[in-house]
Amino acid sequence: MRIIRTLLLAVGCCVLAAACGGHSAAPRTATAGSGPSTISPTPPGPSGGIHKIKHVVVIMQENRSFDSYFGTYPGADGIAMQHGRPVACVPGLSSQGCTRAFHDRHDENAGGPHSADNASADIAGDQMNGFVAQQEVARTRCSQTFNPACGASAGKPDVMGYHNGSDIPNYWAYARHFVLQDHMFEPNASWSLPAHLFMLSEWSANCTHQGDPMSCVNALQSPGNPPDFGPPRLVKTPPPDYAWTDLTYLLHKDRVSWGYYVFKGSEPDCDDNAAMSCAPVAQRPKTPGIWNPLPYFDTVSQDNQLGNIQTLGNFFTAAKTGTLPSVSWVVPNGKVSEHPPGLVSAGQSYVTGVINAIMKSPDWNSTAIFLSWDDWGGFYDHVVPPVVDANGYGLRIPAMVISPYARSGYIDHQTLSHDAYVKFIEDDFLGGQRLDPRTDGRPDPRPYVRENAPQLGDLVSDFDFSQRPLAPLLLPVNPRTDLISSPGLAGQGRFGAGGTAGLRPIVIRAVAADLGITPAELRAQLARGRTLRQIARQHGKTIAQVRAGALGRLRSAARGLLGG
Repeated sequence: MRIIRTLLLAVGCCVLAAACGGHSAAPRTATAGSGPSTISPTPPGPSGGIHKIKHVVVIMQENRSFDSYFGTYPGADGIAMQHGRPVACVPGLSSQGCTRAFHDRHDENAGGPHSADNASADIAGDQMNGFVAQQEVARTRCSQTFNPACGASAGKPDVMGYHNGSDIPNYWAYARHFVLQDHMFEPNASWSLPAHLFMLSEWSANCTHQGDPMSCVNALQSPGNPPDFGPPRLVKTPPPDYAWTDLTYLLHKDRVSWGYYVFKGSEPDCDDNAAMSCAPVAQRPKTPGIWNPLPYFDTVSQDNQLGNIQTLGNFFTAAKTGTLPSVSWVVPNGKVSEHPPGLVSAGQSYVTGVINAIMKSPDWNSTAIFLSWDDWGGFYDHVVPPVVDANGYGLRIPAMVISPYARSGYIDHQTLSHDAYVKFIEDDFLGGQRLDPRTDGRPDPRPYVRENAPQLGDLVSDFDFSQRPLAPLLLPVNPRTDLISSPGLAGQGRFGAGGTAGLRPIVIRAVAADLGITPAELRAQLARGRTLRQIARQHGKTIAQVRAGALGRLRSAARGLLGG
């Protein structure tokens, strides 16, 4: 009977949380449709108030452009519309026609290649019209199956697709209640590993002499790669040596606590980083990879700080007990990263869980959350990136500031990059010290002090430190959305918000039998975007009746299977 109860509990949770839209009960919960106006008239607070922030948490997701998530957000610099129709129409490889930007409700997207060459090709001499051709080329070259678009040249190029507030309600709710930044650019015009190196050190380089910072040379596309990068090799690749200076060196020197939190799982390490997909590689707290490069920085080892690279579980514990470090970086695994083929819904649920934990923490009233995505993932964006040096900026990406002192409902139009995160941390905790070879005590030949770029805005403008602290905005981890599964993926994805077809076959059969239709008919209706609630109503039932009927059938099936 214990086995039966366990089986029913697992399946019941799936039906209760997923089929019904998955709303989690939480105090002070807001919905996607509530919140203040888009632009706040509140003036920015004085810079001296920055020290009210005792904890900075950087949550870094993967591979989305600003237009792909917020291109239709009211008041933002988004996709131009004419008579309700997107103006942007981007040509492909053929000379016939173009692909217009479109609302893509699919939970799983393909995206496009996103190396340095692809960034240049997408920008296309400031015309911003290379996205479709780059996706088409990548599809023909793709040889692995991590991304379902590999090897398939048919279908509408989804790099021109965008999601709206009905697809990603929690992200839009954060934007409405806190600060949305509509001119945040990737710091480097390249892919994930250089992006994470810039996030941590303001540079991406290749070093030729172990332990010698002066041997490092600029490497926008190909810094030293982790040994677990790409497919297994007969000859083990030696680990890279990141000998230049990173932010943790300055934090340690000034006794500022920090933590880098890794979610156990997989990450897509591509042997050809211009490809659209690759095989997943194990990612553990002390297993380095493209999203966890800190173990290869000399400073981290020399300062005996490797223990600061921890599991995500430790972050939740620190949040609960009010012991968050001064600076935290939180990185996902492949499943919840939103890096194709990671589901949009899975990433939103994961991020919501992390933010809810912070908002429930005793540390909330002194915390600033910087939520962003590491690169554009090949998806369309219409804004030409500014040029600050040979490395970037890269393409525009989504970003938000979430804090009790954030200017509620404000859209920040400043030119920003992830360099602004480093600058804020330095101003808050390090007295304005920069990663500057002339002054940081550990010289390296980096070409530029990124925090001092004249184009770079100041995140202090996103705060009003004189305001009464904003209350936590606790959101459902599995919100109801309009997302649908991709054609042909029924049974493989996640059956969740909005009725995406991803229930296991045994559940599909039980639900279909209760509705009096075949499993194939149920899958077909779910794949067309209908929710289970809508299908139940069509057959004269409530979702509660369907749930009870399906659970009864599953209970009988389990007893029959186990002989009792």
